[in-house]
Order: sequence, then C-alpha cells, then structure tokens
Amino acid sequence: MTVQTGEPQVAPTLDEAKLNGFIGRAVADWGALGSAALVRIGDRLGLYDALAEAGPVTSAELAARTGTVERYVREWLLNQAASETLSYDPASGRYSLPPEHAAALPNLVGGYELFLGAIRAEKRIADHFRTGGGLHWGEHDPDLFEGTERFFRPGYEQNIVQSWLPALEGVVAKLEAGASVADVGCGHGASTLILAQAYPRSQIVGYDNHPASIERACEAARAAGLADRVRFEVAGASTYPAPVTGYDLITFFDCLHDMDDPVGASRR
Repeated sequence: MTVQTGEPQVAPTLDEAKLNGFIGRAVADWGALGSAALVRIGDRLGLYDALAEAGPVTSAELAARTGTVERYVREWLLNQAASETLSYDPASGRYSLPPEHAAALPNLVGGYELFLGAIRAEKRIADHFRTGGGLHWGEHDPDLFEGTERFFRPGYEQNIVQSWLPALEGVVAKLEAGASVADVGCGHGASTLILAQAYPRSQIVGYDNHPASIERACEAARAAGLADRVRFEVAGASTYPAPVTGYDLITFFDCLHDMDDPVGASRR
C-alpha cells in the first residue's frame, strides 16, 4: 500500500501557441539538416553546375546531363525548389538556378560541407561532456577539412592581399622585397598559396599538425606551380621550427582560437 502525502501535483497549463511555435522551429531544423545534406549531394554530383549551364530543365533532362537516376534527381529538385534554392515553373515542369544563387553557391557550399563533417563527431563529443577531454582537429571527418578550406578561401582571396596585409605598416614592402614568412595552422594551404602567389620574392612555409592536410597542401602547391617558393611541414603551433634570424611575418588565419594552447602559440 502506498501512502501519498503532500499536495497533489497539478500538470502545468500549456500555452498552445508557444508549444506549437517550438514544434515549428524543431521541424524547420529537421528540414534544414536534411536540405544541407542534399546541397552537398548536389555539389558532389555536379547538379548545380549542370543547372547553371543548361538553364531551365526537367528532372529527366538534368539526370541525362549528369549521368544520374531521374527518380533520385526528381526528389532532389523538389527539395531544392521547396527551399527556394531553385526556381520552379509549374507550367513547363522545369527547374532553374537563378543567376544570383549560382554566383553565391560556390562560396557557400563549403559551409554545408564543414558543418556536416562536424556533426559526424557528435558521439565522441558527447563522451567528452563526461570526461572533460577534447577532440583533436585531426580526429574529425575529412569533410570538415575540405569544407573549412572551401568556406574560408573566398574570403582569403578577397582580403589577405587587398586589405589585411596593407593594414600592417611596412609589411607589404618587406614581402615585395623578399621576406621569410610562416603561415601557422595552414590547413590545406589556401592562405599560404595566396601569399606565395602575390609575393614571389618571399620564402613562405606553412605549418599544420594534421599530416593529411599538409599532404593536400603540398599537392596544391605543385598543381599551382608554386612548389619552388613555398613549402609545407607537419608541426605544432608552439613547436614549429624558426630560423636563427626569426620570421619577418607569422600569420594565423582562422585557427588560433581552435588551438589547445593559443597563448603559447602566440608567444612562439
């Protein structure tokens, strides 16, 4: 026999509008997550490129252009039209990629790739909530590294040479004359190669503690014809080698805040 004491608990009165609003936001989050994966699929399969080249197309025409299966392409197009990435003409049954969207997509897709790659570490990150540990950058899914480069490279291309370096007194003159530069936390080398391309008299080295990223950076340097004046090495941010005379310029592009010892890296 159970004896109940105290005042009986009364279920709280729910605000129906607030409840429905919260559910609506959750549903929107689901849709955004699913759409993010479909954006990545469209990028991977060249569907956006084909749409940009072809103009308005049916699902069958797009499938034929890209060597894909119409049934899958049809569902992809429906999602992209619902998210307003694509335009749809119900009279003709054709889909099109607005030129404004086509111009922006190459600079945006990296963000989708980055976050989808980060999500794949969810279980390990949950474990660290209990242990207090951390996830090493190199433990992430490879899409995170690829997405990071694709997401940040356009900003580097538009700002490093044009505005960021000129804001530092005397730096551009040194680089043009021939300087020794360390690009720390270089990842796939996007920022390092921009520096090497802009300042051919300078000797530039990119450091990163992720071997696979350094390998990709070396490949990119060879492909760009810059391997004679830029090199990449695996090294930590607080342990990378320095010449006796030091470096004329040390750069950290979107990486210092991710390091396990940012203060030590800055002092290095």
